[in-house]
Amino acid sequence: MSRNEKDEKNKPWADVLPDACLQYLAGRRLEEVECIIPDIAGTARGKAMPAYKFQPNDSIFLPISLFYQTISGEYVDMEIKNQWLERDVSLMPDMSTATAVPWAEDPTVQIICDMFTRPDEPLPIAPRNVLRRILDIYKAEGLSPVLSPELEFYLTKPNIDPNEAIEAPIGRTGRKSASSQVYSMAAVDEYGPVIDTIYDFAEAQGLKIDTVIQEGGAGQIEINLLHGDPLELADQVFFFKRTIREAALKNGIFATFMAKPMRDEPGSAMHIHQSILDTKTGKNIFSDEQGNETERFYHFIGGSQKYLMQAVPLLAPYVNSYRRLTPEGQSAPSNLEWAQDNRTTGLRVPQSGPDARRLENRVIGMDCNPYLAIAASLACGYLGIKNKIEPRPPAMNEVFETDDGLPTSLSEALDLFSEADELWAVLGEEFCQVFLDLKRAENEEYQREISPWERQHLLLNV
Repeated sequence: MSRNEKDEKNKPWADVLPDACLQYLAGRRLEEVECIIPDIAGTARGKAMPAYKFQPNDSIFLPISLFYQTISGEYVDMEIKNQWLERDVSLMPDMSTATAVPWAEDPTVQIICDMFTRPDEPLPIAPRNVLRRILDIYKAEGLSPVLSPELEFYLTKPNIDPNEAIEAPIGRTGRKSASSQVYSMAAVDEYGPVIDTIYDFAEAQGLKIDTVIQEGGAGQIEINLLHGDPLELADQVFFFKRTIREAALKNGIFATFMAKPMRDEPGSAMHIHQSILDTKTGKNIFSDEQGNETERFYHFIGGSQKYLMQAVPLLAPYVNSYRRLTPEGQSAPSNLEWAQDNRTTGLRVPQSGPDARRLENRVIGMDCNPYLAIAASLACGYLGIKNKIEPRPPAMNEVFETDDGLPTSLSEALDLFSEADELWAVLGEEFCQVFLDLKRAENEEYQREISPWERQHLLLNV
């Protein structure tokens, strides 16, 4: 090891943070470190500590039971031996993910942690480890997935009473945003201060934005990210969700990633564009030397059609998700048909040159956990390649209804998922069982709820 390498290794950890972190600190003393992990819902959980207490090589501990909660915080009894001993699992900071927390009052850094059981085995139910498992399967085949996500979300008026409908916020004109203003620059400018804050927060964190557009809903925005490594992109989506919420709150409004927050407005998706590279050559395996589609490209599509049907709960994890996935879902496909440049199909092949040939998964909702949705989508494509699954013929027209439509409820989707033996084998049996048990409990919890619609229309009329 050279003297320069030794000096670099011996530097205090705060001096070798990523460049964006160092620029954010700009010589200021770092006050706090947040050690965070994504839970099953994709929400950030973890521990915060004074910077002087943090050491990159020290494990931090959290109880494994944080993975046994529904979205409402209810704990679920499962057939897990000694489930309620609440054993600790260790968190090991992944320093490559260190980034600023620009909305914090004092200089603060957040770091995503990897989760391990004792002794040092990756925790199989941790979402980041589920995605890593799939990427390792590709790696063993000499393949490297590349993807880019599109993030759709709504800016809304603060919704203080859950019984009240969600409404679009008031913009700079003093009027509520109108829907059906797709790609309108004026509509984006209507919420300029929020967009500017998102840009500022993203820059402070070193997060790269490709484009920002107005989507079809009132107050609905889409942010596209640059293509790259799936784990890094999942981390970015995880960070962006938190960033966008904080940027909205700073400007006195809410940001929501619900799949269908407003009855008569389009839903919000997280479309992902997927291609696969040969690790040795760096070439896209979806195109041959002449630039034509390859068998593996068609098998990836075939696997997506066959296995995504069983993976829907990972793409649409809540009862609300299925309000988006309907033939009348306003811009959301309710099928797994495929076609060239057809936005009514769940699987779309965008216009591109051979090197950029890719498959867009348009089924995923923005309410997903990005690690799990990306893992599921890549797993289905992998199984298609492995099992040489031929796709159905491409759709030649608009597809609004089909005999092979997506499940229409979380309950139906979970029934399909429970029988997905091949999918469970690649995602991990332990994770899939915990996920299934949580979602069944969550669905049962929802079924006990009485909605405002029921009170409005049934109370005095039946």
